[in-house]
Amino acid sequence: MNKPEILSPAGDFERLRYAVAYGADAVYLAGKQFGMRAASDNFTEEELKEGIAYAHARGVKVYVTVNISPRSNEFPALERYLLQLQEFYADALIVSDLGVIRMARRVVPQMPLHISTQASILNAEAALFWVEMGAERIVLARELSLEQIKEIRDAIPPEVEIECFVHGAMCISISGRCLISNYTTGRDANHGACAQSCRWKYALMEEKRPGQYFPVDEDERYTYLYNSKDMCMIEHIPELVAAGVSSFKIEGRAKTAFYTAGITSAYRRAVDAYLESGDPNFQLPKEIAEEIGRVSHREYFTGFYFGRDPKGQYYDDCMYIRDWEVAALFDSCDDEGNAVFVLKNRFFTGETLELMQPGEPVYRFQVESMQNDDGEELDAARSAMMRVHMKFPFRVKEFGILRREKPVQNS
Repeated sequence: MNKPEILSPAGDFERLRYAVAYGADAVYLAGKQFGMRAASDNFTEEELKEGIAYAHARGVKVYVTVNISPRSNEFPALERYLLQLQEFYADALIVSDLGVIRMARRVVPQMPLHISTQASILNAEAALFWVEMGAERIVLARELSLEQIKEIRDAIPPEVEIECFVHGAMCISISGRCLISNYTTGRDANHGACAQSCRWKYALMEEKRPGQYFPVDEDERYTYLYNSKDMCMIEHIPELVAAGVSSFKIEGRAKTAFYTAGITSAYRRAVDAYLESGDPNFQLPKEIAEEIGRVSHREYFTGFYFGRDPKGQYYDDCMYIRDWEVAALFDSCDDEGNAVFVLKNRFFTGETLELMQPGEPVYRFQVESMQNDDGEELDAARSAMMRVHMKFPFRVKEFGILRREKPVQNS
């Protein structure tokens, strides 16, 4: 049975570290230019060098996105950037523009090329074209069913890998080729500056009735014309493997370290449990399935993997489900379990928290006692970034995260 790669987003160095700690086989990231996520902090030149070395030292690969559609005046800087990525030993370039690919083949011919989802690969002929162009991996468009993915897998050489998004936000346009942001804000989505205009509230105005707005459907909040639910395929790992998907890609370079850790951990545990079982009818354990609900998300669905279902995709507002939040992040811990955490959101003595740790089951506990740096007992941890001392019956691992379920708000 082939072991699929868990490919996690790394919007900055902190999120790279959490992705690595929580089980990613590889991460994808960008420098300060030429990547499709300008909203992420991304990596400076020094951070790229350090981040790639950090991942490699822990057996994790790094793929660098160079997937914008550049203008001619950007190519001199691009040539220098490609040489730099080769010098830093990046494992692959994620590319889509033919000019970028042509330059990469000339300037860094040994660098593996992964064809980005921006190329909108929807059929075997397109996949074979990119293979002929030297692609070692193709990232398929998100609009394909499992059956269609299997057809492409069977048509291309076995050594060419297939990567598919399995979790995260969905673009309304064909795999991100969108001009809505450009039209409404002047921010170029194909240069990584998408304003997510598709998720704004819209109403209809008729030309001869200026100022008179009509809802597109019968909803007093108006409608989000292009708004989609989030994809989640964690309960369908056997089907993905059977279709020939080599790499499971998690969307979310602009999201938090908590998101990166939680979703990476859930898919790591799910894939490992499936491989250990060897059962093609594998059923995801309930405790793993519940993990994906602990991070901020929109309502989940399975994308186009099981065919087109417009009602299944449509999401009637743009609000996230945020039932859980980070309480504190790991700072240190000794062998006796005396741990220090840095506060992110307040919590109280007597409250029930959960501790996430790399490679460990979630530990649920009630806060019986906590102290500040001066050893004073606290009834609540309130001040952001304060250090909170707590006792555990084990040594807490580095990158541990305390989380809490938000109290239900009375309406």
